[in-house]
Amino acid sequence: MRCRVKKIEYCGYITIVGRPNVGKSTLINEIVGKYISITSKKKNTTQSNIIGIKNSENYQSIYIDTPGVYFHNIKNLKIIKNTNLIIFIIDRNIWKKEDEIIYNKIKRINIPIIYAINKIDQLLNKNNILSYIDMLSKKTNSTEIVPISVKEKQNIIELEKIVKQYLPKNKHIFPKNCITINSFEFSISEIIRKQLILFLRDELPSIVKVSIESVKYNIKQMHINAIIYVENKRQKKIVIGTQGEMIKKISILSRYYLEKESNKKVYLRIWAKEKIKN
Repeated sequence: MRCRVKKIEYCGYITIVGRPNVGKSTLINEIVGKYISITSKKKNTTQSNIIGIKNSENYQSIYIDTPGVYFHNIKNLKIIKNTNLIIFIIDRNIWKKEDEIIYNKIKRINIPIIYAINKIDQLLNKNNILSYIDMLSKKTNSTEIVPISVKEKQNIIELEKIVKQYLPKNKHIFPKNCITINSFEFSISEIIRKQLILFLRDELPSIVKVSIESVKYNIKQMHINAIIYVENKRQKKIVIGTQGEMIKKISILSRYYLEKESNKKVYLRIWAKEKIKN
């Protein structure tokens, strides 16, 4: 009788940091293989920590997408300190003051760092990346520097391979079919909020809150009631639009993506309301 050898399991948390719009959310969506985090060119789109889980044989990588990185936020600092690995995303060969601030904070934490240079597809002279890697290597004293393009899917698999090398021996925390721990209602609200950002861009702040009041569903269909909370009457008028055209557009596109994600017929009702001020 043969003895079944139990595979050693590896599991750990990876925090993705970087200044706004460097591709943190796009990267986590690409790695997980499903849309779980809003992507937009608008700053501060991600409002809360999004968790994406990638299962690959005996490896479970738990990625945390942080909202920008504001290190005065104690909660963010605590999350970063409790992870096994940091992925610091940099936009091409552009090193800004914000990058320097992030770097000075994370280098003090005794956690391995992978530097991912994103958007290399946008570099006119590809040879520049080699000199930039050399500069970054000398500055950080790190050999874990990976040029990537999330948009063109370049070197993402290579990045994941490096991540696996840093995962500790641990039992898997989540079931194999789990890709996020964010609630179903949260995912719905993020899809609606993405359409708000898409249609209204700079007319509304990205911190507009979407609340899911109720979700009822069966095998074939889903009924959702949602409220967009705004700060004042002016913002409410912008969301509703002339004769309700804007909120109708937001609803139609949100419903399209919700049906695509759920494979159900979706009935979506959205209202715009002013926040109650204390």
